[in-house]
Amino acid sequence: MTSIGGAGTSGMVDWNLAVATATRLVRPGPEVSRDEAREVVAELRRHAKASEEHVRAFTRMIPEGAEPHDTPVLVVDRAGWIKANVAGFRELLTPLLGKMQDRRAATPGNAVIGALGGKVTGVELGMLLSFLASRILGQYETFAPVTRELPGGGEGGGRLLLVAPNIVHVERELDVSPHDFRLWVCLHEETHRTQFTAVPWLRDHLQGEIQSFLSATDVDPGTVVERLREAAQTLAGGRPEAEEGEPSPSFVELVQTPEQREILGRLTAVMSLLEGHADYVMDGVGPQVVPSVAEIREKFKERRARGASRLDLALRKLLGLDAKLRQYRDGERFVRAVVDQVGMDGFNRVWTSPNTLPTKSEIAAPADWIARVHRKADS
Repeated sequence: MTSIGGAGTSGMVDWNLAVATATRLVRPGPEVSRDEAREVVAELRRHAKASEEHVRAFTRMIPEGAEPHDTPVLVVDRAGWIKANVAGFRELLTPLLGKMQDRRAATPGNAVIGALGGKVTGVELGMLLSFLASRILGQYETFAPVTRELPGGGEGGGRLLLVAPNIVHVERELDVSPHDFRLWVCLHEETHRTQFTAVPWLRDHLQGEIQSFLSATDVDPGTVVERLREAAQTLAGGRPEAEEGEPSPSFVELVQTPEQREILGRLTAVMSLLEGHADYVMDGVGPQVVPSVAEIREKFKERRARGASRLDLALRKLLGLDAKLRQYRDGERFVRAVVDQVGMDGFNRVWTSPNTLPTKSEIAAPADWIARVHRKADS
């Protein structure tokens, strides 16, 4: 197994054990022959390449003749997704874990942390990742460090991951055209890749907001570990479901100070924009290149809304994934309304600077963003 990193804050979380646990527990993917697997990988790579041209032509984010900073497209299995995400989590969480480590050192009588330790926390994180690893279709990794196994773009650039077994699983579950569904997924993920390669300041801005959010965390480390343990017990079936009307708080809800609430509002707006834009683009391009896009979209929306099971719904709440579902919906409505009013080039003013990003309230009221950004620019 590839090591995720050295010492540092590893006392709080055993990252290598998290990888080992997740890869051991993750469910096997759908049954495919060796030849079928090769064909899926090859087709996803072809679709990813074709999606570049489709997305660039539709979004007009990249001037004709310009070549943005390139980032690799990796077709991975569930274990590959786990390794990449553990590396990314460690990169982002190091400041928070360092702060928690210092607090733990100052309170040697903290029985919860002493009993659990980094290894138990690593196991529990691994359980959660094993759950998520079978559900993610694709992901643009913005912050994960580059390794020999998982290359990335230069100068801190990211990489696009396409999780082949999950794509095959969902296309079978929905009973849709595999060719069309694979291209449809690639259009969404390629939009995220284009967002970050065409807008050089976006990565640093987003990373700065996340680090500010984590730095402002003022929470007892035992509380965070207990929430992690609760999520793992829910996954393992060892925790009774909350009574109706008493939903479990998510991780995000536990660590919000007043400063964090402001940062979280800005992050929510940005993520709503990015997710909604990707949904808008794949639906906009879809009718031209994906014959069965209407059927795919309808079936996928139903699947996204209902979740796979009561366990799925419980974990989505605990992990804050319900907020992500709202981001798709609210962000897509924002993008559609702005494009309808001022056209694609008018919408693309959103990428000018951090000051032209929509606020959380503007996501819900697109006319306010148009008034602020276009009136100021045109006056």
